[in-house]
Amino acid sequence: MMRGMIFALFCLLSLAGCAEKAADRGAAAETRTLTIYSTSDLEVFQPVIDDFRTTHPDIMIEYVDLEAAELDRRFREESAGAGSPADLLLSAAMDLQVRLVNDGFAAPHRSPNAAMVPGWARWRDEALGFTFEPVVMVFNRKAMAGRRIPMSRPELLAALREDPEFWRGRIGTYDAATSSVGYLVVSQDARQSSDFGAIAEAFRDSRVVTAGTTSEVLRRIESGELAVGYNVLGSYARAEADRSSNLELVYPSDYTLAVARTAVVPKSAPEAAAAHLFLEYLLSIRGQRILTNRSRLSAVRPEIDGPYSRLGIAEKSVGPLRPIALGPGLLVYLDAQKRQRLLDLWSGHSAR
Repeated sequence: MMRGMIFALFCLLSLAGCAEKAADRGAAAETRTLTIYSTSDLEVFQPVIDDFRTTHPDIMIEYVDLEAAELDRRFREESAGAGSPADLLLSAAMDLQVRLVNDGFAAPHRSPNAAMVPGWARWRDEALGFTFEPVVMVFNRKAMAGRRIPMSRPELLAALREDPEFWRGRIGTYDAATSSVGYLVVSQDARQSSDFGAIAEAFRDSRVVTAGTTSEVLRRIESGELAVGYNVLGSYARAEADRSSNLELVYPSDYTLAVARTAVVPKSAPEAAAAHLFLEYLLSIRGQRILTNRSRLSAVRPEIDGPYSRLGIAEKSVGPLRPIALGPGLLVYLDAQKRQRLLDLWSGHSAR
């Protein structure tokens, strides 16, 4: 992802058609600009924006692609008076979105479509998940030639202990100290896995290589620099694996975490009505199908089918799917002391 860079999307072609119709009616079409801060790559989200604008040509979209921590910081600063705040916040850092809700920044969004979002992906009607993305391991098949591919955390740990030299410098994962999504999944591993401490130690001994994004980890796996990526977002990984026969995705058989990209409409949104319209579209059957079939982000609504849907994932040979639930429990590891202790354990000796 190109973090910190602003991608302003003003879809002018469809506006030209709208203006012609308005001229025929003898009045100019009134337009609005919806500002979205998002952690999703514009390339991934473009089909969603394009489809939304076919039914709402009067709403232009300014899409700002940011890393999750920067998104959170920037919004808070702007809300304190340093600028015009965004209208809609879309982030995979579920814990940071929950904190915004807890701190009183969010407006509720209630609708029949919102009611169809599973309970784990909805909190106080103010934080709403719109995707369902398993967290996976990805292996380079050529690098693993002649070796059994581990299918779970215990199997990966056993492989690291059996041949530490093979794995040294060849394991990649998020940099939990700088990536908010990386920190989120590490904190959930700490809660879920009895092997967490042992895996952290084995990763440090193996000189684990860290990166700020899933895309960077995948690039290094594809190049052969890495043999495995751990805690990789399955949406990006699966799309890349569809293009490369050399990548193998593993949904860990002990448990598979799932992240929901989460939407928050700020109370301070200058274009609140447009923000709610866009969120309603994201949660609708139509929007969820576009997310799944064109953006390749698995829909959160269980009735959506297809290879990139929840159904398509559940049909695979996977262990227990454990979605990360939106709610106050995610605030625990945002405590500064707890965060530092976890980072000291997990990534204190990571290679860069």
